[in-house]
Amino acid sequence: MSSSQKLVVLGSINADHILTLEHFPHPGQTLSGRDYQIAFGGKGANQAVAAGRSGADIRFIACVGEDDIGQRMIEQFNKDRIDTQAVSPVQGQSTGVALIFVNAVAENCIGIFAGANACLSTDYVQQHANLIRSSNALLLQLETPLESIIEAAEIAQNSGVKVILNPAPARELPEALLRLVDIITPNETEALSLTGVIIHDEKDAAEAACILHSKGIKTVVITMGSRGVWLSESGQGQLVAGFKVNAVDTIAAGDTFNGAFVTALLEGKTALDAARFANAAAAIAVTRSGGQPSVPWREEIDAFLNAQTAL
Repeated sequence: MSSSQKLVVLGSINADHILTLEHFPHPGQTLSGRDYQIAFGGKGANQAVAAGRSGADIRFIACVGEDDIGQRMIEQFNKDRIDTQAVSPVQGQSTGVALIFVNAVAENCIGIFAGANACLSTDYVQQHANLIRSSNALLLQLETPLESIIEAAEIAQNSGVKVILNPAPARELPEALLRLVDIITPNETEALSLTGVIIHDEKDAAEAACILHSKGIKTVVITMGSRGVWLSESGQGQLVAGFKVNAVDTIAAGDTFNGAFVTALLEGKTALDAARFANAAAAIAVTRSGGQPSVPWREEIDAFLNAQTAL
């Protein structure tokens, strides 16, 4: 199902090197892995793929290296129904890399080398400003230069384009950026960085959401892993429960949620229905290995939700 509303995702592209271990290594310790794979990843790319496979009319603004894996990624994006006119190879740069450890209970820890992602400059954003202006929503994350993220958000806000920020990886953010955001989608760690609130339960989530509302953000969606998400609109919050599945790894679960959530909003779903749709997409993703390989297609999400309704 394709929406007539247009989405632009601006963000990172990485080659994920994923090693599965019994537990994370301690300093100085060497461990033998159980499984190793290279998968296409990066928060921007994962969210773009999630949106494309969910049915969004999507354009992606990003940079890859002048290398074989970058070219193969662009080819894959096209298969994932993503318009790649604004995805460019950068001369003399390598495609970004993420080194990922996954432990026996499906948790992960990640180290990133930006590579070509660091070349997503304000000038690059301006080159593609008309793509942003002609869209209905702009989805952002924090793996590309902050000044470029702010630039893109300003272009969007000045054009009446809805700005959705997934504030990941966790960091403090300037008020100048938060003022431009319509919807923010932190996880518990990211919410702590932005609000100082440790989220143990729904009461804590509501408190964190209120702080983010006070910064001018209308809709706050705090992802809480298997529990689901805390959805707060103009101060009115509720838990949208997650779905029980057997998790293999959680890589790209949050990214899958974000891409699917924005897609559903652009189709005219309420934020509540969009959150439930995105919870379903993320639930499917955690039952599979890797970043983009784990992201489900629209038909799978619809079938999953239909099966839940039938229970």
